[in-house]
Amino acid sequence: MKSDLEIAQAATLRPVVDVAAELGLTEEDIELFGRYKAKISYTALNRLLQADTPVRGKIVLVTAITPTPAGEGKTTTTIGLAQALCLLGKKAITATREPSMGPVFGVKGGAAGGGYAQVLPMEDINLHFTGDMHAIGAAHNLLAAMLDNHLQQGNALNIDPRTIGYRRVVDMNDRALRNVILGLGGRTNGVPREGGFSITVASEVMAILCLSSSLVELKDRLGRIVVGQTRDGVPVTASDLKANGAMTAILLDALKPNIVQTLEGTPALVHGGPFGNIAHGCSSVLATKVAQRLGDIVVTEAGFGSDLGFEKYCDIVAPGAGLPPDAVVLVATIRALKMHGGVSKKKLDGENVAAVQRGLANLDRHAGNVGRMGVPFVIAVNHFSSDTDAETEAVIAHCKERGWNIAFCSVWGEGGEGGRQLAEAVIAALETPGKFAPNYTEEMTLLEKLNAVATRVYGADGVTLSAEADAQRKWLEANGLGGLRVCIAKTQYSFSDDPKGGGAPVGFTIHIRSLTPSAGAGFVVAFSGDIMTMPGLPPVPAAENIDVDNEGRIIGLF
Repeated sequence: MKSDLEIAQAATLRPVVDVAAELGLTEEDIELFGRYKAKISYTALNRLLQADTPVRGKIVLVTAITPTPAGEGKTTTTIGLAQALCLLGKKAITATREPSMGPVFGVKGGAAGGGYAQVLPMEDINLHFTGDMHAIGAAHNLLAAMLDNHLQQGNALNIDPRTIGYRRVVDMNDRALRNVILGLGGRTNGVPREGGFSITVASEVMAILCLSSSLVELKDRLGRIVVGQTRDGVPVTASDLKANGAMTAILLDALKPNIVQTLEGTPALVHGGPFGNIAHGCSSVLATKVAQRLGDIVVTEAGFGSDLGFEKYCDIVAPGAGLPPDAVVLVATIRALKMHGGVSKKKLDGENVAAVQRGLANLDRHAGNVGRMGVPFVIAVNHFSSDTDAETEAVIAHCKERGWNIAFCSVWGEGGEGGRQLAEAVIAALETPGKFAPNYTEEMTLLEKLNAVATRVYGADGVTLSAEADAQRKWLEANGLGGLRVCIAKTQYSFSDDPKGGGAPVGFTIHIRSLTPSAGAGFVVAFSGDIMTMPGLPPVPAAENIDVDNEGRIIGLF
């Protein structure tokens, strides 16, 4: 069996100018990064986003059940679905996130799909791509440098160093940088204080880039980043430090969506990359809006399960950007259902109908989350060769009993052809009217919003706030930040804040240990359980297997 990398390197790519031309974009509308990658220029963006430009594309949002080590293939299904829709004569475009190099060199892998449902050039996309991640990290760290320099140069804003929550970032899994002491080495080296690093995709700058529809909005949002407080408890922002203009300059090219292609040569926009467990987990608003004006159907994904990226798309992205989904695809695998039913990864190849039936409780809760949003949905069962007829029939019967549309797909091995059944089901779903409604309104208090997500989406009894989090809640509301949306940073492996929860737990409470304003992004990050913004490498990092051969080709990348 060929690896994802071998399949990708054997593909014949179309020049990106031809891919763009298929969407009605001229060579003047794109900025080339070699032959197979390009950015859409501001000239084209401004033309496409004019108020009188027709918005014809419908949004298909792809989510999944709770992730397991067995894999669900959400990104692969997203890309394969777009390929299948194109085979059926639809002008479909994928809008997916850029991978972070942290997981690429760690354990999770990339975010370019897999098998015969990939976006290409896969090596470039999974590594430096067009430099967006580097620009985001540089813009973020510029603000951090200007903040510490302000302290060093007399602290005219009277910032209390103990209140600074703005950490530096690097796009790598590096646990040794989680907590550091800054400013050591004497008076000329800065004001000593505690600090630390997060991974770049957890940066508020990343979230802001993904939620901005223009340079003007980007600069305004960057200016609203809260870096700390004065000694009187007043928020200090990036605009107070006069940093947002220079940050915007660094991000000038990064804001432009990237255009590439799928393995079958269909158009793909890959732009932005926030994690779904510690950020809002969706690709850029700008890419989605552009795709709506260039195609008939936009297939985009939200990070991890319906309790994370999907909820955040519905409660943060859709209301703020006016991008409600028209249909939803909920990805599951029989292997993952067996794991949720108590089977270990080593025993997944053996038939176990009873475990599948137990694991369906996890699917039920995710389907409930999706259905509650008032949008038609299709359950996509990503097929594996180890699935037996009896296991398959158990899933089909379960879904039919509840009136859920279900389709099987095998896009990893068959590309677009393997997604025809799913594509047909999605087209039918798009013809079904829906009435989208988020889980909460802006008028609700922060605590009410947190409880709404916990009870409606997670199935929890509610939330409890630590003394620190409750004090932060009061400060946020006293300083005009209570109207922000909420972004709960939570483990992706359970509906609860216990990563070992799995399945569909009941009788639990979500414990919020701290609340951090991401005012520029428009939300408050609520940290639950042991979730961290800087991952660590596993005992055997994937980086150990990655190399370059004598001809300059990357090897060992998935």
